[in-house]
Amino acid sequence: MADPRGFLTVRERELAPKRPVALRLRDWREVVDPANPELVARQASRCMDCGVAFCHQGCPLGNLIPEWNDLMHRGREREAVDRLHETNNFPEFTGRACPAPCESACVLGINQPAVTIKQIENSIIDQAFLNGWVQPQPPSRLTGKTVAVVGSGPAGLAAAQQLTRAGHTVAVYERDEEPGGLLRFGIPDFKLEKALVARRVEQLKAEGTRFRCGVEIGRDMSWTELRRRYDAVVVATGATVPRELPLPGRELAGVMPAMDYLTASNRVQSGALEATPFDAAGKHVIVIGGGDTGADCVGTAHRQGARSVTNLAIGKRPSETRTEAQPWPVHPTLFEVSSSHEEGGERRYLASTVEFVGQEGAVRALRVAETGFTEEGRVPIAGTERLLDADLVLIAMGFTGPEAISEPAQELPRGARGAFARDADFATELPGVYVAGDAGRGQSLIVWAIAEGRAAAASVDRYLMGESVLPSPVGAHDRAFA
Repeated sequence: MADPRGFLTVRERELAPKRPVALRLRDWREVVDPANPELVARQASRCMDCGVAFCHQGCPLGNLIPEWNDLMHRGREREAVDRLHETNNFPEFTGRACPAPCESACVLGINQPAVTIKQIENSIIDQAFLNGWVQPQPPSRLTGKTVAVVGSGPAGLAAAQQLTRAGHTVAVYERDEEPGGLLRFGIPDFKLEKALVARRVEQLKAEGTRFRCGVEIGRDMSWTELRRRYDAVVVATGATVPRELPLPGRELAGVMPAMDYLTASNRVQSGALEATPFDAAGKHVIVIGGGDTGADCVGTAHRQGARSVTNLAIGKRPSETRTEAQPWPVHPTLFEVSSSHEEGGERRYLASTVEFVGQEGAVRALRVAETGFTEEGRVPIAGTERLLDADLVLIAMGFTGPEAISEPAQELPRGARGAFARDADFATELPGVYVAGDAGRGQSLIVWAIAEGRAAAASVDRYLMGESVLPSPVGAHDRAFA
């Protein structure tokens, strides 16, 4: 390590400044400005020579965090990006859209603010692209084997890149008009600008990966035909079925899943749509669900000019510090103020939705009550109901699993959390068919999706060739610190 006393001399956790709220609400650009290289080097020096680097275990990719922190402190950025890419295909995605369980596991975090790992990761990869250090890596030979990857989110892209580099001929099937999955259509630009996704897709194309967009397996091509054409198939369709809220008034216009709202907004920003049919301009917007998707809806509604934005969570407001039930190094549930919540609106906790109230077929209010806790679970407390004005209600309560495969002969059984069942090596009961990412794990983090894509690729390579040198950072049944 470059500075063995860095964590003692630099005790503050410094982050790059965010653009002023009044300015960033006028556009869809990323909220955070690029970090000053001196700040990055200074923060990297705080990384300790801690013996057992728990950040490795906190990150399912096993990122070599202490190594690239040391290199950044020494000013050896070119070597740092090589270390970064050894374990992570797309660090610019995890650096922007991952909640950083690595930082929760940072040993320094026991008695100081953790090292700014995400910020350092972003700085490394941004400098690498700026300096032209990220280049395609086509295989030196072809194996003659073919693989279809269904779904082009982070798991599908990671699996495709690994398998292409191993020499297999890989085709990625995506039902949307562009690759990227939720990276492109689910996450708003102010959190992840789509040029970052596009440049990675171009890298994959230059390496030999083929993309078949606008093709939905099960509609435009049968699963039977897909399996006949390819030697192996990786199912990476994600967990896209939204969790519903079946209450009176759910059928009213203006009540909708959050992802439908975000997808339409992203298509407007990309130019694929002239205008969103779900514009929040001038409306009272209520977002049900306090997670990342809910926060993305809040920030999107602000930029569309909502009259008011209210974010409801059914549970208690989380603690601002770790509780005894969530000790280091687990990734705790803490109260956080996202960039979207900084921009305005109201957050309410212990809010149970009772009814969607409508007028002439459209939602006009939400009846909510205080949440109570019983042996049966969380229930609305009678007598605490109140009405909240609502013209647009977005249900952001998570996802229940992948969409079903409609062909009986190709249908995959379900396992835990409604996801497709697979063994420890990501293989299903259908020969040559593997499942990676949220489709097999259930709703999870982007860093787990990339890790699963890499690991599933290693299993597919071994199935096709008898052995594999591809890295396999996780097993299908592995779980994070909990």
